[in-house]
Amino acid sequence: MITQRSLGVFVSAMWIAWVLYWWILARDVKVTRRTEPVASRLAHILPLALAIWLIGASRFPAGLLAQRFVPQTTLVMAIGSLMVAAGLGFTVWARGYLGRNWSGVVTIKEGHDLVRGGPYRFVRHPIYSGLLVALAGSALARGEWRAIVGFAIAFAALWRKLKLEERWLEETFGDVYARYRAEVAALIPFVL
Repeated sequence: MITQRSLGVFVSAMWIAWVLYWWILARDVKVTRRTEPVASRLAHILPLALAIWLIGASRFPAGLLAQRFVPQTTLVMAIGSLMVAAGLGFTVWARGYLGRNWSGVVTIKEGHDLVRGGPYRFVRHPIYSGLLVALAGSALARGEWRAIVGFAIAFAALWRKLKLEERWLEETFGDVYARYRAEVAALIPFVL
Protein backbone atom coordinates (compact mmCIF):
# COMPACT_ATOMS: atom_id res chain seq x y z
CA MET A 1 0.00 0.00 0.00
CA ILE A 2 1.25 3.47 -0.89
CA THR A 3 1.60 5.74 2.13
CA GLN A 4 2.66 9.32 2.67
CA ARG A 5 5.84 8.04 4.28
CA SER A 6 6.72 5.77 1.34
CA LEU A 7 6.07 8.63 -1.08
CA GLY A 8 8.33 10.89 0.99
CA VAL A 9 11.08 8.28 0.82
CA PHE A 10 10.49 7.97 -2.94
CA VAL A 11 10.88 11.75 -3.43
CA SER A 12 14.11 11.75 -1.43
CA ALA A 13 15.43 8.73 -3.34
CA MET A 14 14.70 10.40 -6.69
CA TRP A 15 16.64 13.50 -5.68
CA ILE A 16 19.58 11.44 -4.39
CA ALA A 17 19.68 9.36 -7.59
CA TRP A 18 19.50 12.54 -9.67
CA VAL A 19 22.40 14.16 -7.79
CA LEU A 20 24.52 11.02 -8.21
CA TYR A 21 23.70 10.84 -11.92
CA TRP A 22 24.64 14.51 -12.36
CA TRP A 23 27.86 14.06 -10.39
CA ILE A 24 28.94 11.06 -12.51
CA LEU A 25 28.19 12.81 -15.81
CA ALA A 26 29.96 16.00 -14.70
CA ARG A 27 33.26 14.19 -15.15
CA ASP A 28 32.90 13.99 -18.95
CA VAL A 29 32.55 17.55 -20.26
CA LYS A 30 34.39 19.69 -22.76
CA VAL A 31 37.24 21.94 -21.70
CA THR A 32 36.01 25.29 -20.40
CA ARG A 33 36.95 28.36 -22.42
CA ARG A 34 35.17 30.97 -20.27
CA THR A 35 33.60 30.67 -16.82
CA GLU A 36 31.73 33.04 -14.56
CA PRO A 37 33.55 34.55 -11.59
CA VAL A 38 33.11 33.01 -8.13
CA ALA A 39 31.02 35.97 -6.87
CA SER A 40 28.61 35.50 -9.77
CA ARG A 41 28.34 31.77 -9.02
CA LEU A 42 27.62 32.44 -5.38
CA ALA A 43 24.83 34.84 -6.39
CA HIS A 44 22.78 31.87 -7.58
CA ILE A 45 24.32 28.98 -5.60
CA LEU A 46 23.66 30.47 -2.15
CA PRO A 47 19.99 31.29 -2.85
CA LEU A 48 19.54 27.79 -4.34
CA ALA A 49 21.04 26.26 -1.19
CA LEU A 50 18.61 28.29 0.94
CA ALA A 51 15.72 27.23 -1.30
CA ILE A 52 16.68 23.56 -1.03
CA TRP A 53 16.87 23.86 2.75
CA LEU A 54 13.47 25.56 2.95
CA ILE A 55 11.87 22.88 0.79
CA GLY A 56 13.76 19.85 2.01
CA ALA A 57 14.43 20.28 5.72
CA SER A 58 12.46 17.68 7.67
CA ARG A 59 12.04 20.03 10.64
CA PHE A 60 11.37 23.72 10.65
CA PRO A 61 10.73 26.16 13.51
CA ALA A 62 7.07 26.74 14.26
CA GLY A 63 5.44 29.80 12.79
CA LEU A 64 3.65 30.94 9.69
CA LEU A 65 6.16 29.36 7.29
CA ALA A 66 5.68 25.96 8.99
CA GLN A 67 1.91 26.02 8.43
CA ARG A 68 0.39 23.98 5.62
CA PHE A 69 -0.94 25.45 2.38
CA VAL A 70 -2.41 22.09 1.28
CA PRO A 71 -3.80 19.22 3.33
CA GLN A 72 -1.37 16.46 4.26
CA THR A 73 -2.87 13.62 2.23
CA THR A 74 -1.57 10.69 0.23
CA LEU A 75 -3.08 12.23 -2.94
CA VAL A 76 -1.15 15.50 -2.46
CA MET A 77 2.06 13.53 -1.83
CA ALA A 78 1.42 11.38 -4.91
CA ILE A 79 0.90 14.42 -7.14
CA GLY A 80 4.07 16.01 -5.75
CA SER A 81 6.00 12.77 -6.31
CA LEU A 82 4.82 12.55 -9.92
CA MET A 83 5.88 16.16 -10.49
CA VAL A 84 9.34 15.41 -9.08
CA ALA A 85 9.66 12.35 -11.32
CA ALA A 86 8.50 14.25 -14.41
CA GLY A 87 10.73 17.26 -13.71
CA LEU A 88 13.85 15.24 -12.98
CA GLY A 89 13.15 13.02 -15.98
CA PHE A 90 12.97 16.12 -18.18
CA THR A 91 16.34 17.31 -16.85
CA VAL A 92 17.91 13.93 -17.60
CA TRP A 93 16.54 14.05 -21.15
CA ALA A 94 17.95 17.57 -21.58
CA ARG A 95 21.30 16.61 -20.07
CA GLY A 96 21.55 13.77 -22.58
CA TYR A 97 21.04 16.19 -25.47
CA LEU A 98 23.42 18.76 -24.05
CA GLY A 99 26.13 16.15 -23.72
CA ARG A 100 29.64 17.39 -23.09
CA ASN A 101 28.57 21.06 -23.38
CA TRP A 102 27.04 20.86 -19.88
CA SER A 103 28.41 22.70 -16.87
CA GLY A 104 27.05 23.36 -13.40
CA VAL A 105 28.15 26.97 -13.67
CA VAL A 106 27.79 29.44 -16.50
CA THR A 107 30.53 28.61 -19.01
CA ILE A 108 31.39 28.56 -22.66
CA LYS A 109 33.19 25.39 -23.69
CA GLU A 110 35.85 24.79 -26.33
CA GLY A 111 33.92 23.84 -29.46
CA HIS A 112 30.64 24.77 -27.75
CA ASP A 113 27.60 23.63 -29.75
CA LEU A 114 24.21 25.33 -29.77
CA VAL A 115 21.89 22.43 -28.96
CA ARG A 116 18.37 22.73 -30.38
CA GLY A 117 17.19 19.11 -30.45
CA GLY A 118 15.19 17.04 -28.01
CA PRO A 119 13.75 19.14 -25.18
CA TYR A 120 15.64 22.19 -26.50
CA ARG A 121 12.97 22.35 -29.24
CA PHE A 122 10.39 23.23 -26.60
CA VAL A 123 12.33 25.46 -24.19
CA ARG A 124 15.79 27.00 -24.29
CA HIS A 125 16.60 25.98 -20.72
CA PRO A 126 14.95 22.57 -20.18
CA ILE A 127 17.19 21.64 -17.27
CA TYR A 128 15.94 24.69 -15.38
CA SER A 129 12.35 23.97 -16.48
CA GLY A 130 12.63 20.42 -15.21
CA LEU A 131 14.26 21.50 -11.97
CA LEU A 132 11.48 24.00 -11.36
CA VAL A 133 8.81 21.34 -11.94
CA ALA A 134 10.66 18.96 -9.60
CA LEU A 135 11.09 21.68 -6.96
CA ALA A 136 7.39 22.60 -7.28
CA GLY A 137 6.55 18.92 -6.77
CA SER A 138 8.81 18.78 -3.72
CA ALA A 139 7.20 21.97 -2.39
CA LEU A 140 3.75 20.46 -2.88
CA ALA A 141 4.82 17.23 -1.17
CA ARG A 142 6.24 19.26 1.75
CA GLY A 143 2.98 21.23 1.85
CA GLU A 144 4.24 24.05 4.07
CA TRP A 145 4.49 27.74 3.22
CA ARG A 146 8.26 27.64 3.64
CA ALA A 147 8.38 25.39 0.56
CA ILE A 148 6.55 28.03 -1.48
CA VAL A 149 9.10 30.62 -0.33
CA GLY A 150 11.89 28.18 -1.21
CA PHE A 151 10.43 27.62 -4.67
CA ALA A 152 10.21 31.39 -5.28
CA ILE A 153 13.85 31.81 -4.23
CA ALA A 154 14.92 28.93 -6.51
CA PHE A 155 13.00 30.46 -9.42
CA ALA A 156 14.69 33.84 -8.90
CA ALA A 157 18.16 32.23 -8.64
CA LEU A 158 17.66 30.16 -11.80
CA TRP A 159 16.21 33.15 -13.65
CA ARG A 160 19.31 35.18 -12.77
CA LYS A 161 21.58 32.37 -13.97
CA LEU A 162 19.49 31.95 -17.15
CA LYS A 163 19.87 35.63 -18.00
CA LEU A 164 23.66 35.42 -17.69
CA GLU A 165 23.74 32.29 -19.87
CA GLU A 166 21.56 33.98 -22.47
CA ARG A 167 23.93 36.91 -22.70
CA TRP A 168 26.97 34.66 -23.11
CA LEU A 169 25.26 32.44 -25.67
CA GLU A 170 24.21 35.46 -27.71
CA GLU A 171 27.79 36.78 -27.59
CA THR A 172 29.06 33.36 -28.74
CA PHE A 173 26.46 32.46 -31.38
CA GLY A 174 25.22 35.93 -32.42
CA ASP A 175 22.23 36.02 -34.77
CA VAL A 176 21.78 32.25 -34.65
CA TYR A 177 21.06 32.46 -30.93
CA ALA A 178 18.94 35.59 -31.35
CA ARG A 179 16.73 33.66 -33.81
CA TYR A 180 16.54 30.71 -31.43
CA ARG A 181 15.44 33.08 -28.63
CA ALA A 182 12.75 34.51 -30.90
CA GLU A 183 11.46 31.03 -31.80
CA VAL A 184 11.63 29.13 -28.48
CA ALA A 185 10.50 30.18 -25.00
CA ALA A 186 13.01 30.18 -22.15
CA LEU A 187 11.25 27.99 -19.55
CA ILE A 188 7.58 27.39 -20.37
CA PRO A 189 6.62 26.61 -23.97
CA PHE A 190 4.78 29.52 -25.64
CA VAL A 191 4.62 31.44 -22.34
CA LEU A 192 7.93 32.38 -20.69
